Amino acid sequence: MSIVENRKAHHDFFIEEKYEAGLILEGWEVKAIRAGRANIKEAYVIVRGEELFILGMHITPLASASTHTRADPVRTRKLLLHGKEIARLIGKTERAGFTLVPLNLHFVKGRIKAEIGLAKGKKLYDKREDEKKRDWEREKARLMRKPA
Repeated sequence: MSIVENRKAHHDFFIEEKYEAGLILEGWEVKAIRAGRANIKEAYVIVRGEELFILGMHITPLASASTHTRADPVRTRKLLLHGKEIARLIGKTERAGFTLVPLNLHFVKGRIKAEIGLAKGKKLYDKREDEKKRDWEREKARLMRKPA
């Protein structure tokens, strides 16, 4: 079940591979995400050492958040993946010119997971072609529905 989706990622990038990663979250963040107060549109994934972190993911704290902790909505959050997956992703991003983008947040057995994509940037003409294709599909569907 998807909580938040990053539709902009599919518009700006060609998604080559997808990975499911765990997130290290605080209690107030989990409550806020369950309430649908997360935004990953401007988020991106970086590599520091042998670890992956998600930056720019905004989680708006609830009004009833704990009083003894200070909520930082855009703090850096660590992603949890297997060592082999991390090594593979690091190799692809450093050598092949790929980037890592968060695609969505979803629940798996009650836990919040992030789906990240190994992506290559689209050029402007690629975006235009995708838009033309989408418009043609929409027009084709409209023509098929319309009685003659």
